[in-house]
Amino acid sequence: MISFPTLPALLEQFGRPAVRKRLTLLQIAIVLIAGSAHAASIAWPFLFGTGIGLGQGLPVWWLQLLALALLVRQLDECRSSPRAAWLGGLFATAMQCGASWWLFISMHDYGGLAAPLTLLAIVLLAAALGLYYAAASALFVALAPQQRALRALVFAALWLLAELARVKFFTGFPWGEGGYAHVDGWARPLAAWIGVHGLTFLAAFVAAWLALSWRARRTRWLSMGVAALLSLAVAWLPVHSGVNMDASVPPPGLLSVALLQGNIAQEEKFQGGTGVATALAWYGAQLRDAKATLVVAPETALPLLPQQLPEGYLQALQARFANGEQAALIGLPMGSHEAGYTNSVIGLKPAAAGGPASGPNTAVYSYSKHHLVPFGEFIPWGFRWFTQLMKIPLGDFNRGAVGQASFDWQGQRLAPNICYEDLFGEELGARFVNAALAPTIFVNVSNIGWFGNTVAIDQHLQISRMRALEFGRPMIRATNTGATVIIDDRGEVTHSLPRYTRGVLAGEVQGRSGITPYAWWVARYGLWPWWALGLAVAGLALLTRRRR
Repeated sequence: MISFPTLPALLEQFGRPAVRKRLTLLQIAIVLIAGSAHAASIAWPFLFGTGIGLGQGLPVWWLQLLALALLVRQLDECRSSPRAAWLGGLFATAMQCGASWWLFISMHDYGGLAAPLTLLAIVLLAAALGLYYAAASALFVALAPQQRALRALVFAALWLLAELARVKFFTGFPWGEGGYAHVDGWARPLAAWIGVHGLTFLAAFVAAWLALSWRARRTRWLSMGVAALLSLAVAWLPVHSGVNMDASVPPPGLLSVALLQGNIAQEEKFQGGTGVATALAWYGAQLRDAKATLVVAPETALPLLPQQLPEGYLQALQARFANGEQAALIGLPMGSHEAGYTNSVIGLKPAAAGGPASGPNTAVYSYSKHHLVPFGEFIPWGFRWFTQLMKIPLGDFNRGAVGQASFDWQGQRLAPNICYEDLFGEELGARFVNAALAPTIFVNVSNIGWFGNTVAIDQHLQISRMRALEFGRPMIRATNTGATVIIDDRGEVTHSLPRYTRGVLAGEVQGRSGITPYAWWVARYGLWPWWALGLAVAGLALLTRRRR
């Protein structure tokens, strides 16, 4: 029967120099490089190609498998859970720093936080998130059985639990999850069935299986061959083979769209003067002159509250879309000091098309962001002192509800989401409970200008592409600086604007109906099936270990 140390004893053991000395410089280098490679695999082909999602460059999803396999190899040689925790924690810290180093730009360049404090904050955030993976690594060494397949299964389950903890706890920050490496990888056909967390679990299992099989010299190549054949079989599956299409419901038609990218300098966007004036003038002109059936302006395209806009500005936009066959979705903040603020999108269309009327002819729709960004849009308890060190405007917003109604227009149900809300597929899935009301097109409006011309743009595009794969829905994205794109229901980018340019992306998007298996179960059960799987495997491993 296994005995577990008390928490004080465990902390004392973690702090002993002897434990740290057992970690050689080579082991530390391996896990740090592997963690960095894990982060790089999600941003490909930006590092070596000419454009993510556009067919250029060689996909390197295999780099994520290699990174995890290197970690598993190191853990498999451990005989100490504290040592394993150090290895897993170092891997995850490097992984998180590599995935979100661009936070330096928002906090230092635009927030005014001193560079040393900014670096410290990023490393501390990465290390705090790394605690989940440190715990998973320690439990793997303590609980994993000897049989290879079961051992790999236990690692995958514990790694999944660590990722789920990162999604759920403390508002959630699952940026850089491993499953996003497979948007262009062999497992992409399974996204419509198991979603990004399922791909994370599968990748962790395969990586662990390969790492553990490499030690078995007699069956090494047989195991590798079986894994390769199964991977090829999955890769040949048609994307969205599991979509439940109702033949009695005709698919939505084509919708012509104009996606606006203002490229307003972030340091000027909220400061008044030329930035605000340029935004109001340029977006106003594009909304007035657009010919597309739907015009979309990005997050906070109008960087003022409605009552702060020039007199008659909003009324002129409402009058513009009061008649005819055009509608608009426009990002702007809303609210007041007394009622609180929201990061919102308003929709304008002729009142005759349905919806609540505002004035005699215009129907106005409103969507408010639900999943807010810590420190940028709300202040976590106990951290107001930290936000006061920065100069980020409107740092505390009210939350909108989960599963808000779609914007109905031209036979389409357009589902807005703002900024990194599309990172949380289980929240987008709340709109798919009733197939008759499910969105036909996702609309993401973002301002990634906070993070400069960096890999953050490419990572966010990968996230949007994964949502398209999971739900079988196209995603149109209007952003301030990029990536402004049209993504089809297969997760492929069909139209795009160059980043950090001012322009209008015109194109057509095909709305989709039908429900993928992932959309069906995540709408009803959220992430509970994955929590149940991870906890069940870990629990069985614990029971088996006790019996041994």
